[in-house]
Amino acid sequence: MRELLEAVAAGECSPAAAEAELRGYVRSEAGRFDAAREARSGVPEAILAAGKTPEETAAMAEAAVETTGRALVTRADGDAVDACRRHLDDAWPDASVERDERAGTLVVHAPGYEPPSLDATVGVVTAGTADAPAANEAAVVAREMGARVERTDDVGVAGLPRLLDQLEALRGTDALVVAAGREGALPTVVAGLVDVPVVGLPTSTGYGHGGDGEAALAGMLQSCTPIAVVNVDAGFAAGAQVGLVARAISEARGDGQVGPDRDEASDGDDLA
Repeated sequence: MRELLEAVAAGECSPAAAEAELRGYVRSEAGRFDAAREARSGVPEAILAAGKTPEETAAMAEAAVETTGRALVTRADGDAVDACRRHLDDAWPDASVERDERAGTLVVHAPGYEPPSLDATVGVVTAGTADAPAANEAAVVAREMGARVERTDDVGVAGLPRLLDQLEALRGTDALVVAAGREGALPTVVAGLVDVPVVGLPTSTGYGHGGDGEAALAGMLQSCTPIAVVNVDAGFAAGAQVGLVARAISEARGDGQVGPDRDEASDGDDLA
């Protein structure tokens, strides 16, 4: 603790960073940022902009960058993004900022921040273009956890040849997020054709009876193939799930471990 206090006194560590080190969280005008979440659970703390004012979102983002070197904001509209940029540009003018407008995400890396890197690939699959917002959010989260992300879009079950054409690529990943609306059939079909974990991501696309994602969620929960299922439009949760799978696989590969029936995989094929 003395070393930490001396670092604060010398201006080498901010009071917020010191508080995060001691408590695991830092207090801001908008609440408490859980700076220790990633070290504790493997999943980075995200700032949900929905329900917060733009200034509250920006205050939390500033606390995140100050204590962890990164801010991950979800469900951010233009006003929230503008407020974050104003706050962060003053303190970290050289920070990298990446916005996915469709997903509603904003990712900020402070200068010198070294993102994690995993020896694992996850696939993010959509049944249709309308599923992109939730799928993009999942991709951003998995990427921020260090996984390589490969996209396969518009392969819904209404045209199975579109999916069958992509099977080789899907089978080469270590885990999959499969986003679908309407009746939510695509994750079930995919899980019956690949030998990697599949996370079903129901989306609020479609119309009529069971619209807004209810039918897709119910269909995935009733799947006759083994899949995990998150809530409607819960891209963050889906991305976190496959990110944790990717981390476990990467750690196993680093220890020279292989899964059952993988001993004969030749030439470093990326199978899992």
